[in-house]
Amino acid sequence: MSDAFRHLCSWENLVLAWRAAARGKRGTRSVARFEYRAEEHLYVLRERLLAGTYRPGRYVHFHISDPKRRKISAVRFEDRVVHHALCNVIEPRFERLFIPDSYANRLGKGTHRAIARLQSFARRHRFVLRADIVQHFASVDHAILLDVLRRQIPEVDVMRLVAAIVDSGRGVLDDEYRYVRFPDDDLLAICRPRGLPIGNLTSQFWSNCYLHPFDQFVTRELGCRAYLRYVDDFALFSDNKNELWAWKAAIIDRLASLRLIIHEARAQVVPVDEGIPWLGFVVFPTHRRVKGRKVRATHRRLRERLAAYHTGEITFAELDAAIHGWIAHVAHADSWGLRRHVLETLVMCPERHRRALAERESVP
Repeated sequence: MSDAFRHLCSWENLVLAWRAAARGKRGTRSVARFEYRAEEHLYVLRERLLAGTYRPGRYVHFHISDPKRRKISAVRFEDRVVHHALCNVIEPRFERLFIPDSYANRLGKGTHRAIARLQSFARRHRFVLRADIVQHFASVDHAILLDVLRRQIPEVDVMRLVAAIVDSGRGVLDDEYRYVRFPDDDLLAICRPRGLPIGNLTSQFWSNCYLHPFDQFVTRELGCRAYLRYVDDFALFSDNKNELWAWKAAIIDRLASLRLIIHEARAQVVPVDEGIPWLGFVVFPTHRRVKGRKVRATHRRLRERLAAYHTGEITFAELDAAIHGWIAHVAHADSWGLRRHVLETLVMCPERHRRALAERESVP
């Protein structure tokens, strides 16, 4: 047994993983059921990991629209614990390699830092090439991913667990994947295992690992000094339009080696002064705006939360948290007028709320 796997299965690491997996989810039934006899569950899980009998469970699927319809795959709570325990061991190895301007699912990064960094590049360069990958999570090829991971995970027992988790996502997103034929594909290429379940902690981490060679290609081989990526969205900046067009062609070729493609029609070289759509905002060198589509969707959700408060389905604290969460998000744009307009439409009706609560209490 390798030292890394022994550390992965250690009691201390599993306790840390349990606490991380439960954070923010203690009100759910699965977490409560696990925590009721936490020590016993952790002991059994540890024994299964050490014996090599642990197998990932089945996923529970549901769809969200935010705004695109996405298939989310949820795992058992004990699988979440294993994912955290594994990432505690291997994530630092990759974190040392990742470029500073990869912002998704990394400590100290996030959407708002990615927006600020994009704007800083826009202030220093004239043109931008922004692109995104088609069906990124559904397209991740398992063989390529495992090859990337093995370069930093030489331990056979750790890789065995990694491979089991990766394989558990086989076929989960097949109904959302549109097959793309690449050069040198044979007739069996369509059968290649692919797909990372959206919602897994490991899937988010695998995504960064999978695209790390691409990040290195852009920054080192192409020599782009102003590049950043957030999951499957990325942007390159330059003062030379022809250079960006050449980089686009090179990017398409390199992504093909990862069996990925971009939305070519949307990937255009444009002046930064026209505004750059980025993570729900439109970013200009001098200011930022919230995307109109995001405003409409959020306004609708806030009205629904207000209605839920009036009928007694949620508390004032829950309504207040939703409103303040939205304000904190859009405060990263020039949105004073927008915030005032939205909040003016959310009219509180205390009497209606009290009447609803009274009716609920009167029901035997």
